[in-house]
Amino acid sequence: QVRLVESGGGLVQAGGSLRLSCAASGLTFTTYTMGWFRQAPGKEREFVATVSPKGGRTYYADSVKGRFTISRDNAKNTVYLQMTSLKPEDTAVYYCAAKYGFTATVANEYDYWGQGTQVTVSS
Repeated sequence: QVRLVESGGGLVQAGGSLRLSCAASGLTFTTYTMGWFRQAPGKEREFVATVSPKGGRTYYADSVKGRFTISRDNAKNTVYLQMTSLKPEDTAVYYCAAKYGFTATVANEYDYWGQGTQVTVSS
């Protein structure tokens, strides 16, 4: 059974930082692209960042480029999202997702999803 468990969300002031973690189990982690998506109230789920199975390629949404960094530790089956210079518009539930094979930025191409972690940025 595949499980993705996010942690690290919380309340932070604008300009602050948070690091999200997603621990994966039940899959061969090194064969999966890992991604982060987010969903704000009343909005559709949107792509944030993705990292290739071995960690060599990363892609970001324009809205977070230069502020967020995705990384993975294949020895720990964990993917991270380091978020800096946070803005109120970054407020959302952040989801970790896994996709077998090549990277993708489209949510419906991902195979497994975590339950999400809330990030709230106050102004």
